[in-house]
Amino acid sequence: MARPFAPGQRIPPELLLKAYSTGVFPMADSADDPEVFWVRPESRGVIPLDGFHIPKSLAKTIRRAPFEIAFDRDFFAVIDACAEEREVRPSTWINGPIRDAYGRLFDLGHCHTVEAYRDGKLAGGLYGVSLGRAFFGESMFSRQTDASKVCLAHLVERLRAHGFVLLDTQFTTDHLKRFGAIDVPRRKYESLLEDAMAGEPARF
Repeated sequence: MARPFAPGQRIPPELLLKAYSTGVFPMADSADDPEVFWVRPESRGVIPLDGFHIPKSLAKTIRRAPFEIAFDRDFFAVIDACAEEREVRPSTWINGPIRDAYGRLFDLGHCHTVEAYRDGKLAGGLYGVSLGRAFFGESMFSRQTDASKVCLAHLVERLRAHGFVLLDTQFTTDHLKRFGAIDVPRRKYESLLEDAMAGEPARF
């Protein structure tokens, strides 16, 4: 972890992209904390795109198509929802500088959302960073059952179709492991990342 930014200091987009290209990403201790610190885990969460698993119950939900799926329609609605306090998560690492930084990456075409709508209302979604042939998942949320899971399935489908080779989840959770997420040592992850940064960049 590197030295935090001074309170209120912005994260330059070029610095943020450089960090991702070398296996580093920013976090904050809480939404109210004005400082940001850099993280480079010893073990990294990855969902192999050729090993993505959709549980049977979710497959049934996807076939029923209860949600309208959209991409990049309302970035700030998604990141705000990801930052909301919940009973299971009273605090979040998405603070002001992070929200600002990813908003600027969105304007530059390096940050993307997958959104699920029902009856015109945002029911769930996720966002992440696209760089080279890698997609770095940042956060997801659900306001209705399975909404974020359906978004994840659509994300993987889109990444496969557009030539991506790496889906980074930063860390693994029991929830993500149900979809095939694995932990890889830093050295192996950096090899995967190097390959994803080489060649023609994928277009989200």
